[in-house]
Amino acid sequence: MRGSVVTPVTATPATGTSAALRRLYLLRFAFAAVWAALLFSSARSLGPLSATLLVIYPLFDLACAVLDLRSARPGGGPVRGLQANIVLSALTAAALVAACFSGIPDVLRVWGAWAITAGLAQLAVGVLRRGMAGQWPMIASGALSTLAGGSFAAQAGSEGASLSGLAGYAFLGGVFFLVSALRLRRPGRSGGPADRAAV
Repeated sequence: MRGSVVTPVTATPATGTSAALRRLYLLRFAFAAVWAALLFSSARSLGPLSATLLVIYPLFDLACAVLDLRSARPGGGPVRGLQANIVLSALTAAALVAACFSGIPDVLRVWGAWAITAGLAQLAVGVLRRGMAGQWPMIASGALSTLAGGSFAAQAGSEGASLSGLAGYAFLGGVFFLVSALRLRRPGRSGGPADRAAV
């Protein structure tokens, strides 16, 4: 009887964290899918639509990091990683505004630098939360982001540089968020001792 009373009380914060992350991950998948489709349709040139989309993406990432930060324990490792991601996204949005006036190569260089640094930050947060369900796709996504960032920087120096690769990058990242959300939905995958320790 004593255990049945205590367990729901201790599991509630972790369960709430998992539910909040699941909703956030689903939102990020939906945004990435729509964003990728819009950018792909205008990827051959750097016009008003594509420029606006490019700046919106890191701003959306910043907003999501702020929402994620609210579910993280103050002073914990994930907090520092999320704070770093917020700063990186803000700097990237400002850099992309300037890069859009220079052309696609500069956009690819800025995006590549962001993909590398943000990927490392996401990897760190995923590792710190690895006791929770749904974090291994985030770890894989962060690792792949760092590799993709290098490829974007390389593409910037090639002829016929295009933004289409960024659309594929965003969509793949969204798929990883969807997988994480589905794993968080599984019964018995949240609220356990490891979940509570990791957040």
